[in-house]
Amino acid sequence: MKSNMNQAVFAVIFSLIGLLWTDVLRAQTVWLDELDLSVATQGYGMPGKKKSVEGKPITIAGKTFERGFGTHAESSLFIQLDGKASSFNAMVGIDDEVAGHEPAAEFHVIGDGKKLWSSGVMRLGDSARPCSVALAGVKKLELVVSDGGNGNYYDHADWADAKFEASGVNSFVTTNPVSSVPYILTPAPPASPRINGATVFGVRPGSPFLFRIPATGDRPMTFSASGLPKGLKIDAKTGIITGQISKAGTFNVMLGAKNAKGTASKKFRIVCGDRIGLTPPMGWNSWNCFAGEVSADKVKRAADALVKSGLVNHGWTYINIDDFWQNHRDSKDQTLRGKLRDDSGRIVPNARFGDMKPLADYVHDLGLKIGIYSSPGPWTCGGCAGSYGYEKQDAESYAKWGFDYLKYDWCSYGGVINGMPDNDPYKVGSLSYQGGGDLPTAVKPFKIMGDFLRDQPRDIIYSLCQYGMSDVWKWGGSVGGTSWRTTNDITDTWVSVKNIALDQDKAAAWAKPGNWNDPDMLVVGTVGWGNPHPSRLKPDEQYLHISLWSLFSSPLLIGCDMEKLDDFTLNLLTNDEVIAINQDPLGRQATCVYTDGDLRVYVKELEDGSRVAGFCNFGLEKVSLSFRNFAKLGISGRQKVRDLWRQKDVVTLEDGQSELSLNIPVHGVLLYKFTSSNK
Repeated sequence: MKSNMNQAVFAVIFSLIGLLWTDVLRAQTVWLDELDLSVATQGYGMPGKKKSVEGKPITIAGKTFERGFGTHAESSLFIQLDGKASSFNAMVGIDDEVAGHEPAAEFHVIGDGKKLWSSGVMRLGDSARPCSVALAGVKKLELVVSDGGNGNYYDHADWADAKFEASGVNSFVTTNPVSSVPYILTPAPPASPRINGATVFGVRPGSPFLFRIPATGDRPMTFSASGLPKGLKIDAKTGIITGQISKAGTFNVMLGAKNAKGTASKKFRIVCGDRIGLTPPMGWNSWNCFAGEVSADKVKRAADALVKSGLVNHGWTYINIDDFWQNHRDSKDQTLRGKLRDDSGRIVPNARFGDMKPLADYVHDLGLKIGIYSSPGPWTCGGCAGSYGYEKQDAESYAKWGFDYLKYDWCSYGGVINGMPDNDPYKVGSLSYQGGGDLPTAVKPFKIMGDFLRDQPRDIIYSLCQYGMSDVWKWGGSVGGTSWRTTNDITDTWVSVKNIALDQDKAAAWAKPGNWNDPDMLVVGTVGWGNPHPSRLKPDEQYLHISLWSLFSSPLLIGCDMEKLDDFTLNLLTNDEVIAINQDPLGRQATCVYTDGDLRVYVKELEDGSRVAGFCNFGLEKVSLSFRNFAKLGISGRQKVRDLWRQKDVVTLEDGQSELSLNIPVHGVLLYKFTSSNK
């Protein structure tokens, strides 16, 4: 009897345990910060687990949260739910760590491609907003933080106390639909000589001439240039052409290169006249790599690396110093503390640079050119000395030192559009976009510097950096500009590259030789504004990035650490057939001529009558189709189709009778050149 009672008791206990275990399987809390957040994409920093982007406790409007995901707009995280989550709950808002700035962001929850919830635009100081979303049946969830409409600066965003109610699982897999595996497309150049780069070069009469023939192939190599105008000479060992042309005119030159494996020649046109920058500038800029830590030594090492890596053999030419070569208004760094200007009003470089002329000479001796940076306001964006009131002296200094390029950044000018307050520059902040939307105000400071640059005895490429305000592409050329930014700063994120790319058609009609639309620097390689990391762009996104910037006839300025070039990045930057699209002398900018869902096709007309099409997949699914709408591309008749990244012919097709099979990876591109063929 007792034994039977014990058995009954145990049966009840086991039954209760079973019921409890079933309940556990049915309902399980899964915290977002327990998942793998490393696959998230975001505009700055690394994903924070139970921390903000800056690694601090998550705090929204004075309230601290122990759990959550700290991120930065633009941000995206994919979570594979497979229908096993019933709900998602969180408190969202802007983190207090960005006090003193004006961030704005919006939170979105997207399930299986449909928007399930949005927070509306949130700003610093807004109380955390509750997010509660039913997820029954949802297979894939995406958590997105988008820019709130004023750029993504300081958009530190928190998914606080974020959790799922799940059934039968205690975790979820986070994913990224874009492949992370790098792959190399560009074949190695032959051992025999091949001359690359631009086919046209602009110079003003009397300006110092400097051009290094870009050629791949085994060294040693000897160079020649027949038909050089009077005043120019070539160094046969280096291929560097120097001198001066005294009279205007067009000169047709034949460049030559020879090594033990063979010879090569290429037609080259020198146009001596009023216009310079007849093809988009190609080179390197210090900001995305070194930011405020730049120095003369780092600039020299970047120049050396440009040569040693072989990039110089593909037409990469400029070594550009960005902000922080000047002394700073209030830095505690002693290398930035010194007189801003001498008694004559001449700007004084900081201790990291000293005399600028030897630095410029060093770069020139390598056959490269060198650029510098300033602002029309009293301060640069970083708080160093700007050019306001000293434009003539600065233009003269740049020319005397030997600089070939000036990036002129709006920065603090918004604080002096009505003059210097109380004649005290220290009452002006380093950043102010006030007045940029008023056309006369926007034009004025750039015309002042442009006039002084034209007065100098050497050519200086003039890059207007004022973020597209007042449609700068419509008037930038009239103030002497060679290029002008069409957008806010780029970041190494897909959303940034995508949004900038999709916004370029507006300015395309104004692009021409000597006048280039600039969608900002290339974000490939090791970048990070003083906090270096490999670009967050996936390999296919980088192929798309370089393809579009080449189609756009954009300045190509590398922003990475030149001493940390990996094989993938180097290969990405040395495809001469892709570079030739950017450097085509016709100077047309591609525009989008065809859209089908997430597929956009950009077409660029070339000087030889051929056309290049970039078949761009902006979506999260692979695009596979048979393309027949060649009339949209502006081509007809028999066409030879060449894959420029792979440098091989794909097919010869007949318009109206053939179709082109396309398989475009997620966030990827096919870059094809169409050339008429009557054979």
